[in-house]
Amino acid sequence: MEIYSDLSSPAKQQFEKLLSNQLSKNKIEEGKIIDGKVTKITNKYIFLFIQGLKSEPVIDVNEIKMIGMEDIKEGSIISVLLEKIEDKNGDVIVSAQKAQKIKGWNKLVKCYENNELINGKITQKTKGGVIVEHIETGSLMFCPGSQISDKPIKNIDHLIGVEQKFALIKLDMVRGNSVVSRRQVVSSNRKEDKAKIIEKFKVGDIIKDAVVKGYSSFGCFFEVNTPEGTLDTLCHLQEISYSRVNHPDEIFNIGEKHDLKIISIDMDKLQVGCSLKQLSPDPFEHISNYQIGNKYKVKVVKITDYGCFCELEPGLSTLLHSSEISWTKKNISPKKMFSVGDQIDCIINEIDKEKRRVAISHRLTLENPYSKLEKNYPVGSEIKGKVNNLNEYAIYLKLEDFDIDGFLHSNDLSYTGKPEEELKKYKKGDELKVKILEIKKTDQKVRVGLKQLQADPFDWFKDKKINDAITVKVISSDNKGLIVKPENCEIEILIKKSQIAMSSSDARPSRFVGGERIDAAISEINFDKRKVSLSIKLLEEIMNAKAIKEHSSPLSGKNLPFSSLSEQLDDKKKNKDNE
Repeated sequence: MEIYSDLSSPAKQQFEKLLSNQLSKNKIEEGKIIDGKVTKITNKYIFLFIQGLKSEPVIDVNEIKMIGMEDIKEGSIISVLLEKIEDKNGDVIVSAQKAQKIKGWNKLVKCYENNELINGKITQKTKGGVIVEHIETGSLMFCPGSQISDKPIKNIDHLIGVEQKFALIKLDMVRGNSVVSRRQVVSSNRKEDKAKIIEKFKVGDIIKDAVVKGYSSFGCFFEVNTPEGTLDTLCHLQEISYSRVNHPDEIFNIGEKHDLKIISIDMDKLQVGCSLKQLSPDPFEHISNYQIGNKYKVKVVKITDYGCFCELEPGLSTLLHSSEISWTKKNISPKKMFSVGDQIDCIINEIDKEKRRVAISHRLTLENPYSKLEKNYPVGSEIKGKVNNLNEYAIYLKLEDFDIDGFLHSNDLSYTGKPEEELKKYKKGDELKVKILEIKKTDQKVRVGLKQLQADPFDWFKDKKINDAITVKVISSDNKGLIVKPENCEIEILIKKSQIAMSSSDARPSRFVGGERIDAAISEINFDKRKVSLSIKLLEEIMNAKAIKEHSSPLSGKNLPFSSLSEQLDDKKKNKDNE
């Protein structure tokens, strides 16, 4: 470089100018796309000349074939991506395939940003969709199966290889993936045509000879032919007939022609709603011929889990709810009681003209068994029943010839036994004689009792009052107190530990082993709640007070079984002596 350090000579200045111009034309930089001229083609390689590089880049022939440039010849210009100016072997590394992919991607990004359609062709099927090739750049894109057409297509062979328009719907800048849609283009074209057709109609128009195209569980689809084209419209299941319709195939057959009335038009969704039933008179207008409380013969037309749909007359439907089928059977299955086509008696119990709803009852045509039971067996009567069911707290009895279950609570089995123990004594099929305690016709409930037919052991206390002394027998004892039973009475009563004696040292349940006969006073008695409390301590206090009042000599107190009585009598005598 030193030979050019002196630029005073005109020749040197001219050489510097030529060198600067040449370098400014070819800005060589890795990662950029540059054009190269084909200088030589062999069986395996293509040699390029790129100004500014010290050696000729080489491209594999197979790479050129992969990108569809088989017609390359010497002198042709090829765009390549300069990956490395010099590798470890001193060679220049370029790629025509990567250059094409980058150019194609940039073109797609521009179309995506400008919301432009692109030209492409379907090259092959793949899992979940098809592969689409961009015509201009050769870039490969994915079109999901749901985006091929706006209608289901079983075979797409006729679309493969055909150049057509696609819409870019997604670009993954990181992975370099693109997703296109043919459906969006097809729908857009059809929307324009469909809008022009719909604009010709208005609500209330009658469509003649609409063809049944198909149906689903929610309605029937019709095809309407117009001079501008065809239009698909829906007749909802509720608009097919005033009568109950389970499925459109009960009324229509594919290919049939029917007149329809337009009842709705949605220009935003480009949808037209039609009705077949509105072309005939509304049978609900005849509802004035029917009265609440009257009995009518109805026809069962549909059965569901919650009831039966019936017809008062053709087209005039009404609901028989499952709760109105029987007086006694709860949660009854309508399918077990009726079949479609049955003629049954019912009474109208509701007519709602605003909601166009009629409710009927079958059980009202039958005698209420609860009224009959109350008439034949009023509250307080005795009746026989058979154990129909049991649970952890009650027994259900089928009462004689009535289709009614009586509720017998475990607390009403016995006055003395424990409820859970008493329940174990009975099983299904056992016959019992019980007493009717309550009849609720509105709630359809009957409560019965077994112990109410037995003598009430609590009657033993009818002539007793608080502070009366009674003799009891000790049954058992524990930390809580004594379990005792009055003589000639079956009721077991707890004497609490605190009520055994006045002196805390004597209030020990362990003093009693069972079988002892002792006296106790009634401290509480409630006939409504059938509750009684006993206390030895209370009796001791009563006897002490009586002894102190009646006996002046301390010796008389020594004959009573209370340790504190003598001391109280001694204190009373001393007080008198001091006076």
